[in-house]
Amino acid sequence: MKRRRSLGMLGAVVLVSAFAQRADKRWRIGFLEAGSSSANSHFLDAFRKGLNELGYEEGRNVAIDVRWADGRAERFAPLLAELEALHADVIVVASSLGAVAAHKLIKSTPVVFVGVSDPVALGIVSSLPRPGGNMTGLSRVFGEGLLGKALQLLRDIVPSANRIAYLYNPQGEIQPRVAEAQQAMVALGLTGVGIELRDARQVDEAFGKMRRARADALLVITDPLTLRSRDAIVKAAAASRMPAVYEFAEFARAGGLIAYSASVRALFERAAIYVDKILKGANPADLPVEQPTTFELVINQRAAKALGIAIPHSLLLRADEVIT
Repeated sequence: MKRRRSLGMLGAVVLVSAFAQRADKRWRIGFLEAGSSSANSHFLDAFRKGLNELGYEEGRNVAIDVRWADGRAERFAPLLAELEALHADVIVVASSLGAVAAHKLIKSTPVVFVGVSDPVALGIVSSLPRPGGNMTGLSRVFGEGLLGKALQLLRDIVPSANRIAYLYNPQGEIQPRVAEAQQAMVALGLTGVGIELRDARQVDEAFGKMRRARADALLVITDPLTLRSRDAIVKAAAASRMPAVYEFAEFARAGGLIAYSASVRALFERAAIYVDKILKGANPADLPVEQPTTFELVINQRAAKALGIAIPHSLLLRADEVIT
């Protein structure tokens, strides 16, 4: 009896000691963002905010190794290799392209992805409820129809627009998004004009093609390249007097007319919860992929006035943010 009691006490001591060591551990998190530090540092700030609210403090119990892909898909693989070589306990990676690269390269380190369009279609998880493997995280698309809603908002603002250009990077993992845009245009009775953007230096050339195609308005399909090029795209749209709708609020805040999408900042803040669960022992294979619940409608009144467009009052009342 005494021996059993002694063994029980010993087990309790070992368990308490293990928890103490775990609490004292300084975790290492790899963070790979698809854009540049100058344009997307607020996403890192949102992630840090989420960590702080969960009790993590850089320099005390966590270290964050940050890398920026600068909108270049070819940078994902080498930067992920760098983070894995630093023995990160978990890696956070943004965008569909980043997640695809992580799926190919990272085989054992847990990976939390942020802003992936369709992780099942891309083959990086088995299903949303049970991802399997070492990857889980937050998707950017809430089912089908999000681009259709964005296009309808554009029509509400510019009822005369019937010929819509859609700007996209054909080198990206966004073919399902292109197909969704095409289907939405057919459903709305619109004529779609596909315009490719393969390089940030081709923005002006792309807008020249839109003008020659007599496009009335523009939909920008987001990937790391178009997000990185947002200042140039917004500037070219203004110069071409082209009403445009965007998927990321950052475009409207940069001077674009209107944006409707899931809140990317909210996704990065939520990513901290996934990291916390994994660091506490959860298996990524069993953590369901979360779909967005917070959406943003951002309207830039300055851009509307410059284009001579009157935004319907009902739409202004629905907006989460109106830039004046």
